[in-house]
Amino acid sequence: MPIKLPSNLPAYDVLTREGVMVMDEDAAAHQDIRPLKIGLLNLMPKKIQTENQFARLIGATPLQIDLHLIRMSEHQTRNTAAEHMAEFYRPFQAVKNEKFDGLIITGAPIEHLPFEEVTYWDELKEVMDWTQTNVHQTFGVCWGGMAMAYHFHGLPKHMLPHKAFGCFRHQNLSPASPYLRGFSDDCVIPVSRWTEMRQGEIDDIPALSTLLGSEDVGPCLIEDPSHRALYIFNHFEYDSGTLKEEYDRDIASNTPINVPMNYYPDDDPSLTPQNRWRSHGHLLYGNWVSEIYLTTPYNMDRIGRASTDLRT
Repeated sequence: MPIKLPSNLPAYDVLTREGVMVMDEDAAAHQDIRPLKIGLLNLMPKKIQTENQFARLIGATPLQIDLHLIRMSEHQTRNTAAEHMAEFYRPFQAVKNEKFDGLIITGAPIEHLPFEEVTYWDELKEVMDWTQTNVHQTFGVCWGGMAMAYHFHGLPKHMLPHKAFGCFRHQNLSPASPYLRGFSDDCVIPVSRWTEMRQGEIDDIPALSTLLGSEDVGPCLIEDPSHRALYIFNHFEYDSGTLKEEYDRDIASNTPINVPMNYYPDDDPSLTPQNRWRSHGHLLYGNWVSEIYLTTPYNMDRIGRASTDLRT
């Protein structure tokens, strides 16, 4: 089944050209099936690029996805046209009375700030608490995942002496996890961050378990069953050229940056990078969507309630 998107959302044409199954709202209304309602709380400056990346991953499953774009209520973006935001996004305060099968909270380029100094931290705390009553499963990505781990468990983030930047091999630490179904023993994942969470501190919290980790850049994918959540600190959603765009931007602005490791052939920025993570990215997000489908209540009013039989 396809992902349901407004036909005039830029991602609709992008994904159609790539062969991803999409349908508009009129066609979806004629299918006798309840789509999975998934929200994307988009904290990234380049909203359209991020929409495309996540819609591509969650739209590649056999299930119909009803994607809702959400923004922080008071924070105004300067990198995406106001018309796009007004047409396709709703503020959190406008959706807080709704129920969602899934929610993705993206990263944000503010990792140098203490969480409490982020201008929208109070509302984001409200969002994270709201997921416990109104969202069946939540996926926090990069800074978004770190924010959730800090909010729910007090897990601190630590500044790195140098940016972790490139494509790094990660080990499959939990082959029996349904979220890693079909995964190889290891896989390559793009990394782009100035902060880390440390495995020793994660191990001190019995409620958390590490599913993917790297000897070079530390823990990556954390499961938090008590909050029906996954936290990933790296970027399966990245396009083939995303690290190149970040590198070129930093070079143009004279920001000190190393060539992203293990990304360009022979580490030569004049060569075209190859995508070595796409298949595992689709696996992870496809497994996440499948687990939502298998466990979410058919009656959405029951989302957030304790139950032993979620399919009734």
